[in-house]
Amino acid sequence: MGKKLYVGNLSYSTTKEALENLFSQAGQVESINIVTDRFTGQPRGFAFVEMSSQKEANEAIQRLNGQTLDGRNIVVNEARTEERRDSGRRGGGRRH
Repeated sequence: MGKKLYVGNLSYSTTKEALENLFSQAGQVESINIVTDRFTGQPRGFAFVEMSSQKEANEAIQRLNGQTLDGRNIVVNEARTEERRDSGRRGGGRRH
């Protein structure tokens, strides 16, 4: 099973191809998801990269954290599991 990595401090112009080229230096890239704003479609400056193994994920963290990509020093670490927020309710306020 692959291991998902968080990649932060990305330039808004960074492409999937650029991330794949960089991360493939550490091993096999399973998937790349550049996170975009749901309303504007513009990149939000971070992505998730899934490597094919824990060993390759560790190699990517070690080799690529702090490296320069598109003029920015990127942050690479293990992605945290998503926690459920506010019991799944939206808005956070009471309805009258």
